Amino acid sequence: MKKITKILKKKLKIYNPKLHEECGVFGISNSNDASALTALGLHALQHRGQEGCGIVSYDGEKYYSEKKFGLVGDNFNDEKILNTLKGNYAIGHNRYSTTGGTALRNIQPFFADTNAGGIGVSHNGNITNAITIRQKMVEEGAIFYTTSDTETIVKLIAKSNRGKIIDKVIDAIFQIQGGYSLVMLAQNILIGVRDPHGIRQLVIGKLKNSYVLASETCSLDIIGAKFVREVENGEVVYIENDELKSVKPFPERKARPCVFEYIYFSRPDSLLNGKTAYEYRKNLGIELAKETHEKADVVVPVPDSGNAAAIGYSKHVGVDFDLGLIRNHYVGRTFIEPSQQIRSLGVKLKLNANQSSIKGKKIVLIDDSLVRGTTCYKIVRMLYDAGAKEVHVRIASPEIKYPDFYGVDTPTKKELLAANKTIDQICEYISAKSLKFLSVDGMYKAIGFDKRNNAYPQLTDHYFTGDYPIKPIDKLGDNKITQLSLLSVTSNN
Repeated sequence: MKKITKILKKKLKIYNPKLHEECGVFGISNSNDASALTALGLHALQHRGQEGCGIVSYDGEKYYSEKKFGLVGDNFNDEKILNTLKGNYAIGHNRYSTTGGTALRNIQPFFADTNAGGIGVSHNGNITNAITIRQKMVEEGAIFYTTSDTETIVKLIAKSNRGKIIDKVIDAIFQIQGGYSLVMLAQNILIGVRDPHGIRQLVIGKLKNSYVLASETCSLDIIGAKFVREVENGEVVYIENDELKSVKPFPERKARPCVFEYIYFSRPDSLLNGKTAYEYRKNLGIELAKETHEKADVVVPVPDSGNAAAIGYSKHVGVDFDLGLIRNHYVGRTFIEPSQQIRSLGVKLKLNANQSSIKGKKIVLIDDSLVRGTTCYKIVRMLYDAGAKEVHVRIASPEIKYPDFYGVDTPTKKELLAANKTIDQICEYISAKSLKFLSVDGMYKAIGFDKRNNAYPQLTDHYFTGDYPIKPIDKLGDNKITQLSLLSVTSNN
């Protein structure tokens, strides 16, 4: 027992084989409570990153910065800390890194002095040519302090010989590739940028005379701001003298937002293209039921990721929805797992079977995605051990066969179960009675886009199709971004 207790107290990262969230960005202009509102906005975006958080503010003369490991509520929770972040302008960031080591210096927002004044930068996404740019700048004499691709953006802005800060930003983003959204603070100017394909999302809100830029609308709701619109793909917006201005420096391209914002990443109450993510996920469940219905006694979601899809599935087929799995919401992401003895208990730390709902019953188990399959296997075994008669697994998205380069923590192709096994083989691996995925066409139908109709935008769906809108430049072997021994770049999505 002492050994187990000692292991638990180490608080290492909990094993989590599902896709990891994006990072969250937030910024507000001309508000007396800029830092406090930024902290609240980041709290609403906590699901997008739990590794670290930070805020940079500006009071008209000086910039102030606080960066911390862990959750927003544990770090920006009292007036003493927020009072050190002076000024009416602030930006913030929740971090989840996809590669590289954890270090305080990698927590954003980043700040730099330029010949046009200081600038703070918060970044969601991944720059696919960051290593190439970084190596060239190092050869030219540049010194990098962090291992983040975001610092490449900061350096490009500082290096630009353009006069105005907006022109410097445009000069910098013309040199980068990838999927990204940026929120920047340059003295009394709040700036937002969305990549040319609109892969990473960014929205605009308004609170009285203040403008807000954020990753999701749920962060507008928490501070009482009104949703104005999404930043368009390839658009640069900036708020100067309380006026919202827009520049579209890139050639016009087709918008291709990330499909996983609809399926998994965005909070259920956030708006995407006019509807909440919850509505899309219920529709995914309905389409899943149309394609893969299995007669059963009860529909059970994997909480919380499968909840909305399971409700849609249950409603369409007329089979009861029930909580056959109970989630422990008090298990954080910084908990355990170094030993095999503890690792084998990993799923039960978060989930436990509800015997009264599943014993002796034929179950349809619904989840939003299947990556490595290890957690799904443990859940299926848990249900059988609790007395389930049959477990039929249904996934409300297509098979994930390809890794990501734009800021989502998908593993290499060899670790993706669907890239290496047939559906029958996966079914056997997870010990289910049957396994079916939603088709790509069904996914598009549920979301309301038609991949075959040019009148609608095609999503960034390379996870399922291998159709990458931007080919990575920094690439080596097995479709994985190169990490050089001395130039390891951390994606700060």
